[in-house]
Amino acid sequence: MTIDLPVRHGKVRDIYDLGDKLLLVASDRTSAFDYVLPSVIPDKGRVLTQISRFWFEKLGVANHMISINVADADLPSGTDLASLDGRSMLVRKTEVVPIECVVRGYLAGSGWKEYGQSSTVCGIPLPAGLDQSAQLETPIFTPATKEESGHDINISYERMCEIVGEELASTLREKSLDIYTRGAAFAREKGIIIADTKFEWGIVDGELLLIDEVLTPDSSRFWPEDQYQVGVSPPSFDKQIVRDYLETTSWDKNSTPPQLPEAVVNQTRAKYIEAFEELTGQTFPWK
Repeated sequence: MTIDLPVRHGKVRDIYDLGDKLLLVASDRTSAFDYVLPSVIPDKGRVLTQISRFWFEKLGVANHMISINVADADLPSGTDLASLDGRSMLVRKTEVVPIECVVRGYLAGSGWKEYGQSSTVCGIPLPAGLDQSAQLETPIFTPATKEESGHDINISYERMCEIVGEELASTLREKSLDIYTRGAAFAREKGIIIADTKFEWGIVDGELLLIDEVLTPDSSRFWPEDQYQVGVSPPSFDKQIVRDYLETTSWDKNSTPPQLPEAVVNQTRAKYIEAFEELTGQTFPWK
């Protein structure tokens, strides 16, 4: 899809500049191990956009969403609106806060690895004797820098204060913990555990807004509650199927990735759609 407007292409999303607004277009591109894969996951972008819309509407937090109706973007004549349907969000342009606001409610991923070495997660001491995937007594806030390429870098809360100031850092921590707590409680009622997540924030006219995607399978770790158990890494609703497949290949993670088999593509698409339907209680419109 091509629109005759200034655009910034990310790994999986295209951001079109409309002056004081942006059009965020979530593509079906997928990435793994810091590479964009040659295979796409059909409708992945629509799932992520529609889950974010659901949360923006439900959470009651000031956010950047204006509309998910692509016709409201007033795009150049001849633009293929059908290809943008469902995967596009018209948003307010903000000054992006240069911090990933990560909240962790369970011991997983890099947090689990660090805990095994030092009984800490991002430098925060945790009780001894916790098992993999254990729920933390209270969620913890672990900020990271926003990197243009590669992985974001975990930083201390004190370092975050140095970057954005103590007042803003405190507000971001409080709001991020609140949104995660409320969102995770709702998702749990729907049979989904949100183990951890990351939020992004922006400022416009002095107002702090929740931006980017929110509590999606790509920005969060979604686990099916009925398959959750402490001591193992539960299956997830995201592209873990893709990662698991790539681990079985001879790909060296330092060159062009291989094509995905059709079965892996179909299974991954089905998982994304399942996450949308279980979370929202709605039928995915683009089946």
